[in-house]
Amino acid sequence: MALMITDECINCDVCEPECPNEAIYQGVEIYEIDPAKCTECVGHYETSQCVEVCPVACIPKDPEFVESQEELLSKYQKLTEIKVKIAEPN
Repeated sequence: MALMITDECINCDVCEPECPNEAIYQGVEIYEIDPAKCTECVGHYETSQCVEVCPVACIPKDPEFVESQEELLSKYQKLTEIKVKIAEPN
């Protein structure tokens, strides 16, 4: 399941740099999470880093994007494969 940032967000800027998939970005009013890039840190860490650093606990699981651990791991593998291909010299 991807994570989401609720309107309790105080725009403290601590979550964005913690995301290994660059899924967090500044939205119109608050930070937002791209569900296509969010793996809940599966493949990178044992826990979701944005949730760990959020001072107001405004990052729950997004009920609109339910995914199993296997699906999150598969998404992680696809995202890291894309990064490797982009970084490889021709």
